[in-house]
Amino acid sequence: MHDLGKASDKFQKYLLSGEGLIAPDEDGYVDHKAMKGKIDHSTAGAQVIYNHLWNKGPEERLVGQVLSFASHHSGLIDCLLPSGEDDFTRRMEKAEENAHVNEAFANLGEQEKLTVNGLLSDETLVKELIPKFKSLKEAGDLPDTQTFKCGLLIRFLLSCLLDADRLNTADFEFPSNERIRNNNNYPAWETLVERLNGKINEFESKADRNEVDELRSQVSQSCLDFSTKPKGIYQLTVPTGGGKTFASLRFALNHATYHSQTDNKIDRVFYIIPYTSIIDQNAEEVRKIMEDKDKNGKYPNNVVLEHHSNLTPDEESRRQNLLSENWDAPIVFTTQVQFLEALFGSGTRSARRMHQLANSVIIFDEIQTIPIRCVHMFNIAIRFLVHTCGATVVLCTATQPLLDKVEPIQRVLKIQPEQKIIPYEKELFKKLKRVEVFDQTKVGGWDEEEVAELADQQLRENGNVLIIVNTKTSARALYQAIADRKIPCIHLYHLSTNMCPAHRLKVLNKIKGKLKSKIAKPVICVSTQLIEAGVDIDFGSVIRYLAGMDSIAQAAGRCNRNGKMESLGNVWIVNPKKENTDKLTDIKIGIEKAERILSEFKEHPETFENDRIGLETMEAYYRYYFYERKGEMCYLVDKTVVGQDDNLFNILSTNTIALDNYKIINTALPETPFIQSFKTASKAFRVIDNMTQGVVVPFGEGEEIIKDLCEAKDLEKQYGLIKKAQRYSVNMFPYQFRELAKINVIYEVQEGAGIYYLDKQYYDKMFGWSDDPVNGMEFLNA
Repeated sequence: MHDLGKASDKFQKYLLSGEGLIAPDEDGYVDHKAMKGKIDHSTAGAQVIYNHLWNKGPEERLVGQVLSFASHHSGLIDCLLPSGEDDFTRRMEKAEENAHVNEAFANLGEQEKLTVNGLLSDETLVKELIPKFKSLKEAGDLPDTQTFKCGLLIRFLLSCLLDADRLNTADFEFPSNERIRNNNNYPAWETLVERLNGKINEFESKADRNEVDELRSQVSQSCLDFSTKPKGIYQLTVPTGGGKTFASLRFALNHATYHSQTDNKIDRVFYIIPYTSIIDQNAEEVRKIMEDKDKNGKYPNNVVLEHHSNLTPDEESRRQNLLSENWDAPIVFTTQVQFLEALFGSGTRSARRMHQLANSVIIFDEIQTIPIRCVHMFNIAIRFLVHTCGATVVLCTATQPLLDKVEPIQRVLKIQPEQKIIPYEKELFKKLKRVEVFDQTKVGGWDEEEVAELADQQLRENGNVLIIVNTKTSARALYQAIADRKIPCIHLYHLSTNMCPAHRLKVLNKIKGKLKSKIAKPVICVSTQLIEAGVDIDFGSVIRYLAGMDSIAQAAGRCNRNGKMESLGNVWIVNPKKENTDKLTDIKIGIEKAERILSEFKEHPETFENDRIGLETMEAYYRYYFYERKGEMCYLVDKTVVGQDDNLFNILSTNTIALDNYKIINTALPETPFIQSFKTASKAFRVIDNMTQGVVVPFGEGEEIIKDLCEAKDLEKQYGLIKKAQRYSVNMFPYQFRELAKINVIYEVQEGAGIYYLDKQYYDKMFGWSDDPVNGMEFLNA
């Protein structure tokens, strides 16, 4: 029905001209390139459905609207614009000369007319959809939460349409695509469980197992025991380094196996990872267990699919690219950004994947990293996926945010004690204690020289030190202060996002190699917080600049991670004398609440069971942190974004401000059941707040990539080259980009390409991109 408008004379001339079936000198020829995307072919079918169902009753009207405003080219439209204008009705009343309804229908053959009339007279959709919309209501729902879920169900239906349409079209045009897709034909869950069990047995039979290994096995067993629970929302709270990745996988595979023997089958497992920097290592570890390499020594991706932005063309085969389009694999590793874009993002590429989340196990690694402004939207979306779409959700972390205690109460995730996979959390945290955390904050703070001295001392005591700071400026200044001490026989490293991903990975691999080597020189690494979440690395001591208590706990997870030290590792909290976090809202507020917690701990350590990063401490910290930021959780937007001060939760639910504007214009209420501004909200939605500009840098292979980009004859077709450049790119804020462009050290690879690269003199082999020329500097390490 969406394509009904293609039967109009105007669209037929466009198609025939584009295919060369009407020559430029023949009557009826049109400039098909100029007209691409400018002929309305989607309104005709929408109007036919709308006119057929609109006056039959309230239920038919609801279904009529749902089926009428979806377009699989631009996504969901605004029902009401934020200004109050009724955009949905405007579209349904578009004139014949623009919508071509009667003309297109008249041009159909008799069989097609019978098909259309048959669809319209079939009451199945109304009978199926109305109960589904009614079932969205949960106990305690207010109109806004229920309406928000209605919007998610509408987007879900759009996702089904998008995926079916794209698959149908692509496989018709390229039949070979269909042969290399999985098409939901996956290995049996029992087979995957057997492969995982083989790895677990291998791990548990190791001769050099210690107490930490035993506790990891205990966590894994608890996940297995819990896997026969009904579908639902569950928490897996385990200290950092407690084996969450494989334990949660064990739960997921066995949960899928159990439910596949019932009517509640599970189709796939998702790992939602917070950062692209850690997704590779997690996916690779699981792939090694779940798949065998082919004759060319490569994994066929029959089981594990990675979907994120940093894959290079060498790794992203045509098959993997096809599977990523709609998450067609039994185990999918993807990012928070991709997950949230599937639910709320603009356009159709991400929305197409949404329906695959139904009947799945969705594991959120490091759930505390969910953006604070997305909390309300995230909570209700999770409830929708579980309650309506048959999903199971597992919230994994050592530091559980209080998603069950947000305000208003109608937007919480309801989590009861029986939904905790580890019922013995307190005992586990005590047994898995591998560090002692020391609060060394002081009036006036620490300067770089004092921190460098502390690092020197810890180096002598424990052999290696990780120092984590909050800003790139601090990282560089502290690195220099340590270098100036000229500590003999050490490896000194720096990590920050000023370095491109390939650069960071190279340094991390060097560090890991040095830490594992018994004859290597000691290591000091100065890093921003990029090293905290999910990076499997083990230092003897950690120094952490004051930050939120969740960050401090994550930093502690990089110390004595495997419990192989004879005594507890040392984690030192220091407050820097000069570190500007004013523009880093999350960090700034986190520091304020951490200071309060640490102060209370000094007065009454017994209240926190004498553990600065224990469960009681984290709960108190999040209670203060969430209370401070409760007004932000609905995703605030202002007039520069949507024309007025509002929030996305409101815009995607009852849309009260747009409704008030409508009533002022019309002195009446809208007749349509749904009034959300879907398109406006999706365009305003950003997982990451700060917009940045990517710039390719001349690090390693990046230098050759820049050369190839500059010389490419048809850059638009160089998909592989552009994709490869992502690992050799850094992100700059607009003001940073402008300043470097002003002094002519950023260049466009080709005029109008929109792809930029950095002058070689402004990329340092130690620190990454720089404001000042660094060419000719002597580097402190090879």
